[in-house]
Amino acid sequence: MAFGIFQDFLSALVKRQRGLFFSGSEELSIDELLEKIMGNTGEVSAIVTARQLLDRYTEADAETKLAFFENLEQNFNANESVVKLAYENYAKDPSSANLNKLSRAAEPRRHELLRRLNQTPGATHDLVGMRTDLLQLLQEHPQLRAVDEVFVRMFSSWFGRGFLVLQTIDWSTSAAILERIIRYEAVHEIKDWDDLRSRIDPPNRRCFAFFHPALTDEPLIFVAVALSQHIPESIDSILEDRVGIDVDSPDFTTATFYSISNCQPGLNNISFGNFLIKQVVQVLQAEFPTIKQFVTLSPIPGFQRWLDTASEDEAEELVNLKAEVSQVPVNAEAIEEHAELIKKLVFNYFIHAKQGRYPLDPVSRFHLGNGAMIHQLHTGADLSEKGLSQSRGTMVNYLYDLRFIERNHEQYVVEGVIDFNDKLKPLLLKI
Repeated sequence: MAFGIFQDFLSALVKRQRGLFFSGSEELSIDELLEKIMGNTGEVSAIVTARQLLDRYTEADAETKLAFFENLEQNFNANESVVKLAYENYAKDPSSANLNKLSRAAEPRRHELLRRLNQTPGATHDLVGMRTDLLQLLQEHPQLRAVDEVFVRMFSSWFGRGFLVLQTIDWSTSAAILERIIRYEAVHEIKDWDDLRSRIDPPNRRCFAFFHPALTDEPLIFVAVALSQHIPESIDSILEDRVGIDVDSPDFTTATFYSISNCQPGLNNISFGNFLIKQVVQVLQAEFPTIKQFVTLSPIPGFQRWLDTASEDEAEELVNLKAEVSQVPVNAEAIEEHAELIKKLVFNYFIHAKQGRYPLDPVSRFHLGNGAMIHQLHTGADLSEKGLSQSRGTMVNYLYDLRFIERNHEQYVVEGVIDFNDKLKPLLLKI
């Protein structure tokens, strides 16, 4: 009770000071606010200053925001002399206590700044937005990656699995959240409210999302699921509800994850998807014990880009196969006519096109890293403009076989091993 009263008092105080700040009674620059918040101020004063700084940043123009991040990169590092002294003490006496002192000394001041900023009400939302700005600057200002590493480290802690809340999204969910589901859907566009209802309201549809207590009504990631008695071979069969339910035997046997969308750009590279899928599997198993197959119907976003890119490192057989497929017109009739040729190249794209030891395709990296296996390929599965442009209409089922998820995950992470259905072996080029 006392804590709640203090929180109410604090929120009211911050709101009052916020009003004074923007009425012009205290015109401090971002740099001055940074100096103030990092100084020896009382707890309440620090919280109010954090809100002022975040508000000032939000209202700033692009040039000022860049200067803010450059300041963090140049002037909010660890103190070199303190680090040197801590290291010398550890070298003389490598005890746990001295190691802890060295670790604390080596921590950049940026860490403490984010911690202090996050104490004020609503700060987490603002900091996620701040990182969205930062990510847009990295390509032209790569030195700012040191600042981004701090955000990733802090967010990985703040958005750990223990803080995430799984919610079922259905037609009774608040309009504010449903509107965001429409807006954030990144795989298969939701055209309108009727389209949304068709994806979350029927008895053979489920939608789940992760939320965080600090981001009210803001989903972090969500997954749409179709329940059926077989593995769907095209996205239209799902979106148009043609998955073939046997009304005389209505028990579902297959759950298909057909859309997974990250909702917060500022949380890029903070992993939620693996937790989401595994928890959703548990929820579905409890509700539908008859479901034995958990698969995806996934896009292949990097295929056409790879097909259009020449590489001197590729084997002759793969180069020749790419040349053949490149000559196939990108339309439904030609795709059907050359289905086996396209399927063969897509499979070899998964196996041989690498980024380091892992697949080049980002969706493939995600599911294989979660312990799934490549199960089936379907040409002509997505004949939308987007589907044709990114993968010539081909989609893939990744299978989450609960018996082998941990084994597949370990083999993939440690050795880069890609597990796949034996029926796909005839498609593999011997390179």
